[in-house]
Amino acid sequence: MKRRAGASENKAAKKQKLLEELGESWLPYLTPRDAEFHQLWKTRYSKLLLRKAEKIPQELHHIVQEAFLTLQNHGCFFQDLVRIKGKDFLTPVSRILIGNPGCTYKYLNTRLFTVPWPMEDYEIKYCHPELFAACKALIRLNDYLNIEAVQALQGQIFSETKETEDTAVSDREQDFSTFIKGSLLEDQSNLYTPRNDCNSLKHRTSYNLTLLNYMDPLQMPYLKQEPYFGMGNMAVSWHHDENLVERSTVAVYSYSCEGSASDKVNEQDVEGRDPADWHVGLKVAWDIKTPGLAIPLHPGDCYFMLDDLNMTHQHCVLAGFQPRFSSTHRVAECSTGTLEYIFGQCEIALQNLQVDSDSVALSLKSLEVQVVKEVEGIHNEVEFEWLRQFWFQGKRYRKCTDWWFEPMAKLEEFWKKMEFMTSLVLCEVGKGERTMEQRNEIISCFLPLLTERQELRKEWTARQSIK
Repeated sequence: MKRRAGASENKAAKKQKLLEELGESWLPYLTPRDAEFHQLWKTRYSKLLLRKAEKIPQELHHIVQEAFLTLQNHGCFFQDLVRIKGKDFLTPVSRILIGNPGCTYKYLNTRLFTVPWPMEDYEIKYCHPELFAACKALIRLNDYLNIEAVQALQGQIFSETKETEDTAVSDREQDFSTFIKGSLLEDQSNLYTPRNDCNSLKHRTSYNLTLLNYMDPLQMPYLKQEPYFGMGNMAVSWHHDENLVERSTVAVYSYSCEGSASDKVNEQDVEGRDPADWHVGLKVAWDIKTPGLAIPLHPGDCYFMLDDLNMTHQHCVLAGFQPRFSSTHRVAECSTGTLEYIFGQCEIALQNLQVDSDSVALSLKSLEVQVVKEVEGIHNEVEFEWLRQFWFQGKRYRKCTDWWFEPMAKLEEFWKKMEFMTSLVLCEVGKGERTMEQRNEIISCFLPLLTERQELRKEWTARQSIK
């Protein structure tokens, strides 16, 4: 699910309208203590699957929870400075991205770079053997969740198919028309066969990274209150996960540290959810008629957001009293977010640079408008989507590995060549041998990209100063 232009403004308008409709009242929500809870889950939230901790192998719990603590002990969790509506905010949750080498994940205008987990054909040097073990544990969790997600989707498809077939049989009992009977069967076959295709399921469950989160609520000076249902403290506000492969499954492993018995709240004294426990909250997006759900998360529980749930619903994370880690496994949409991609872009741009065999002087092969526009667009992409994003986050990646520093140095060399190519364009435009029409044509495509570059440099300089 990619963030589209104007999406944030549209979301703000919807939120304002919803709050106006609510006035000073709360929307209803259910917890497991409510009699209608499971029925509502089954009918309106059926694509949210919870796997209880006792259903997950004990050995996997051990190595994953050990990995969380190892990463914390080595200082690998960081708050992100994200940009929302032109303003910068520090996330209340501290994070680290781990995944396929060379992958990135962008959210709220911040690009995170994976600490690579161990994979064949990649030489990855970790700063400490314990960090290698932690990343190895997380790719094991990733493989386990991938298998579970495929099985969950297959079960969901089977249930939907059976339900539809049962409905069709009931309809046919009321209509003995052979023609209609045949048509119904044919329609069902066409509808469900493609969705159960193994390649499609693999595509939607092949997690290429995990975003790890950590928060200790008692160390936070302030937590936002959930605004629609009165669910209490939020660690993460209502949202759709962004920049994911369409209809891909998100899998979340949750581990809240064990608290003392005194932390528990007497359920008879509390309306709504138990504030001592962490919960995942769910609601139908921008709907005030369907009650929300607050599902408690106990240490080692795992939940899956299947199929299009992330598109049709929103979720939030409701804080408990104890510190909590989570590992959120995603099929990130990486078509423009890998080293392979950006190096390919650089190769395209630098094809317009040629070296004179006699003087070794550099010149441009072409000043065609489309060529200049493409090269300068790639120039901006390299600087603002990669180099500044990487260095803005400082030396955080040195905590785990130096894997990214060599390719980023190579990318910086490409950027320097593109800077020189920009100066060559300016020189060529200034020469009197070109007609005014030719010069104006080049300037008209060139100037907006230079203006954008200048504005973005000012913006990044300002961000750096408040970091």
